[in-house]
Amino acid sequence: MTPNLNDLSNLGIALALGLLIGIQRGWVSRAKGPGERIAGVRTFTLVGLLGGISAILARDFGPWVIPTILICISLVVIAAYWRSQDRVKDLSITSVIGTLLTYAFGLLAGEGLWTTAASCAIVTAIILDNKEEIHGLLAKLKDNELDAALKLLLISVVMLTALPNQGYGPWKALNPYEIWWMVVLIASISFLGYFAVRIGGTSRGLMFTSLFAGLSSSTALTLHFARLCRDNHSISGLLASGILTACGTMFPRLLLVCLLINPELGRTLMPSILTMMVLTYLPAIYLWLTFREPVESNLELKQNPLELASAMGFATILTLIILMSHLLNDWLGTAGVFILAAVSGITDVDAVTLTMSRQAGDMMSLRDAAIAITLAASVNSLVKGAMAFSIGGRPLLIRALLPLALAVVGGLAVNVF
Repeated sequence: MTPNLNDLSNLGIALALGLLIGIQRGWVSRAKGPGERIAGVRTFTLVGLLGGISAILARDFGPWVIPTILICISLVVIAAYWRSQDRVKDLSITSVIGTLLTYAFGLLAGEGLWTTAASCAIVTAIILDNKEEIHGLLAKLKDNELDAALKLLLISVVMLTALPNQGYGPWKALNPYEIWWMVVLIASISFLGYFAVRIGGTSRGLMFTSLFAGLSSSTALTLHFARLCRDNHSISGLLASGILTACGTMFPRLLLVCLLINPELGRTLMPSILTMMVLTYLPAIYLWLTFREPVESNLELKQNPLELASAMGFATILTLIILMSHLLNDWLGTAGVFILAAVSGITDVDAVTLTMSRQAGDMMSLRDAAIAITLAASVNSLVKGAMAFSIGGRPLLIRALLPLALAVVGGLAVNVF
């Protein structure tokens, strides 16, 4: 066995990674006396070096070296952990797992996989160093939020990878993988939007809440704020600003989805969508800046971050719209697609956006697809403005419905001309 420069470099990295983990564990247990720690800075450093040496020995003497040394380290660490229980009643096995991981990082470094070894070691050190923050996060996490996170993992990691990526049915229009990928995309945006509101909280201001509420459900916020306006006319300007902010956030969200699925369509759609966004945000900012009355903001969206039933319902709606778009296109041509977009926009704009993004450049031109999406967004905005006015009363006629109507006119005008 002849040492070479590469082996020495690998051992140096293994030693450094062991030292990194050792410093973190040593810092955590710095207040403990002699004999109260299972492993300290020196032990972790040497375990990392031992991992690097094991990788080198395995090349010359066979792969049996690695599991043999690993078993020996495990037995020593377990024995030390067992003996320490007589003096320190600590059931945590974090240091035990950390020791075994350090050996694994040394192995990776010994094989020359520096980037992988260093990345894993750094992430491990961060996790070990943020014990209080992680436990605090778990304490703040609600049951429905954990359930939503697990459901999001289910529909993305498990279900998405199991679906076939090919067309079925009439016109071969139904691709299970693509349809479900779009469901995951919308669900993820709503999930992130919910937690943006949850983390920021309403104490930071109505505008912040409304801005991020538009990522999850601008309709829900519109209904909630309209009801509040009905009983609190004195803050109608502030509530209208929140409604417009949430409605305006729908436009960049829609544009982002388009750019992710069909970048060329996204660029075609950009002028009209940005026009509608600006024309919605400007009056929202004006109402916010001109509002002078102090108010205690304790408004909060009461919604589940992710419902699997809602995802299934969205998949059903999306499937129907895909089929209807092909049917109406064959029957009435482009006019049929526009009718479908307008009708669908009454309740939801995402399904139309996703359908048009898939079909643009194939069964219809980019310009026609852009008009259809703009039409759906326009109808959706007008419906929300009408709901705000009908529930919140006259104060929201000029402050919410009129700005949304002007934004719709501006967006359609840009698309037409």
